[in-house]
This record gives sequence, C-alpha cells and structure tokens, in this order.
Amino acid sequence: MTTPAPTPAEPPVAPPGALSPRTLAVSAGRPARVPGAALNPPVVLSSTFVSQGTPAAGEHLYGRIGTPAWEPFELALAALERTDHEAAGLPVTGPPATVFASGMAAIDAALALVPVGGRVVVPRHAYQVTLVLLREQAERGVLRVDQVDVVDTAAVVAALRGHDGDGSDGDGPAAMLWLESPTNPMLEVADVPALVAAAHEVGALVVVDSTFATPLVQRPLALGADVVVHSVTKYLAGHSDVVLGATLADDPALHARLVAHRTTHGAIAGPFEVWLALRGLRTLALRVERAQATAGELARRLAAHAHVVEVRYPGLPDDSGHARAAAQMDGFGAILGLRPVGGVPGADALVAAVALWVPATSLGGVESTLERRRRFPTESPTVPEDLVRLSVGIEDVEDLWADLDAALSAAALSAAARSTGAREGDTR
Repeated sequence: MTTPAPTPAEPPVAPPGALSPRTLAVSAGRPARVPGAALNPPVVLSSTFVSQGTPAAGEHLYGRIGTPAWEPFELALAALERTDHEAAGLPVTGPPATVFASGMAAIDAALALVPVGGRVVVPRHAYQVTLVLLREQAERGVLRVDQVDVVDTAAVVAALRGHDGDGSDGDGPAAMLWLESPTNPMLEVADVPALVAAAHEVGALVVVDSTFATPLVQRPLALGADVVVHSVTKYLAGHSDVVLGATLADDPALHARLVAHRTTHGAIAGPFEVWLALRGLRTLALRVERAQATAGELARRLAAHAHVVEVRYPGLPDDSGHARAAAQMDGFGAILGLRPVGGVPGADALVAAVALWVPATSLGGVESTLERRRRFPTESPTVPEDLVRLSVGIEDVEDLWADLDAALSAAALSAAARSTGAREGDTR
C-alpha cells in the first residue's frame, strides 16, 4: 500500500507587526499562497455577484457595497498604517481601510462624522479644496469652522475648548480637530500627540490628512488619531495615472460609518484604478526613500542659493518644524516650498524656465513637479503670493539641481531686467 505524500505545509508567515513597512508595501494584500495561485490579485470587473436570500457575513452582493476589487489594496494600506484588523471586525466589515473614488470623496466622508452644527478646528494652511468644502458646509449651516495656526499649540487647544480670550465659555468644545502635518503648502509641523490629547479631552474626533507623509514617514493612528485620510492619487499610487482616496479607522463604529457613507453617497473606486494603485504601492518604499533623500539635498542647496529668499522644508535643521518632525516622523517627506527672488514675477519666471521639472499641480508622482500655489484664488490668503511648491520625484538629483539652478538664475535675470526697465521708465 502506497502512503500518500504529505501535503506541503504553508510556510510560516510573520505577523504584520513584525515586518517593516517597507516589506509590508510589497507583501501585504497578496492572494492566498497555494500551488498554482496567482502571485498578484486579479482585476475583478463585476458590478454584481451571485446571491439569494440574506447575504452571509462577508458575502458580496453589489459593486457599490463591496467588491473583491478593493480588498487587496485596503488590506495592504491597513497593514502599512498598522491598523488593528481584528478590532475593526475584519471578517465582517473588511479591512479598516476604505478606498474612495478620490481624495476629496474620502475627505467628505471623514467630515460627515461631524454632527450637524458641530465645530471643526482646522489649520489655516491646509489643502485648499478641503478649506473650500469646509467653507461651503459652514455657509449651509452643516457645521462651523475655526481656522488656527497649527504651529501654535496653545491657540489650537484654546480653539478646541471653545474658550474666548477672557477664559469664559465661547462656542463650546469642538467636535473635530482636522490636522495636516506637514501642512499643504506651508510645510508646518503640528505637535500631533499633544493636539490629539487635547482634542480627546473635550470629546473631539481627530482626523489627520497624512497624504504628504505617507505611512512610511508618519502613522497618525499610532499617535492617537481617530481617522487617517490619504489622497491615494499622490504617493500611494505614485504614477500620476489614477484619482483615488482612502480613510482608515481602528474603531469599528467609525469604520462602519465611513463605509456606509461610501455606500450611500456612491463615491466608489473603479476596479482597475484600485488595481493600479496597489501595483504602485509595491514600490512606495523605494520611491519615497529616493524622493526624500533628493528633497533633503535640494533643500540644503537651495537654502544657500543666491536667488532664493526662503526655503521651507522640515528636514532643514533651522526650519521651525524640524524638532517636532524629528520627534514624531520617520523622515521629512519630499515636498519643498521656496520663494525665489523677484516676488510673483520671479516665481512665475522660475516655473516657466524649468525644462526637466514639470509645471503641474498635484504631487507624489515619480516625476518632479512645481507650481506657484497662490495662482489658485481659493488658496489660503496667508500663503505667500510667491511661494512655489516642489514635489520631488525620483530623477537623478544632479539633473534636477542643474535644471532648478539654471531656472533660478534665468528667473533672477528676468526680474532684474524688469526692475531696470521700471527704473528707466521712471526717469522718462
């Protein structure tokens, strides 16, 4: 009698908490490891699923409610943010990450957690469309908004408590603290742990838009935040070819509300876009590490450049946010802000003069881009008119520097020529 060969055992799998985020970006969200299985999850192109009677827990019914097309990406992102799958009810509700059709759809879902009439404390410098949405909702009476200088921790705490300057009760405690750290586009760094603690003391939810940092540089849930928001369009997907967003929440009730908002409001992601985002996520560590190293080198050179008035980058030792960033982040990101000589004309001339850098909005792609932010009328009025935001990609640092240096020199010459022409005109 022949004894059947034993079935090969599954190789041991290290728990997610034991793996580096750099490893999880590659390994999380893979199909089950069985002989003959695909290494990558498939693109599931189905709007509806076979179902009769009451769907069982975890059973797919309809593409707006849930689909296998989303789950591998959501699992991978949840692993990167170190969320607690079991506490979030993974078998029933899926991973505690929720993918949306866009970053703004994710932001809208997070803001929907605010009760009607509740007050949101938000940085005065934040993504301009977030501020537009908040302003629109305030005008309709959906919520109230207080903008604060997020660097001033005491002022933020006072706004959270709702106290007037004389210590008397003002508007009452806030319902939500919305944070960006670093902020867009000013690169300010908030004291996230202190502000989270202050918000929770008054019963406020804390949402952190962590698009700039990515989970490789900062994990707000570990710092006590309730919800994390990402524009997946940026670094997570990383190739300027999809528009997606995501939220993450460890608390099962918050996660369920975010999923319900997506289901009811219909801001769902397309299967192919999510598949592309997962493919992009696999190289996140390489892209972020390369871009971040290049950004640090460019920031150092720009800080000493004769044609640069100011550089904003938390990785610079003399940057006002450096100490906070070093304490609560695993790096300093790959976004820079600079103000060239010549004011707004100089900034516009710089953007027009680059040959390798791409004049474009958005950020986080493999290509390096730059733009003058105040060209948008909805940008915060306290952002300098001549601030140019740079998103550093993965090109060779010397090529990027040569292009930027030449463009700065050309912009300075243009500004000098305009100044000379203006003086000559005054004498005529």
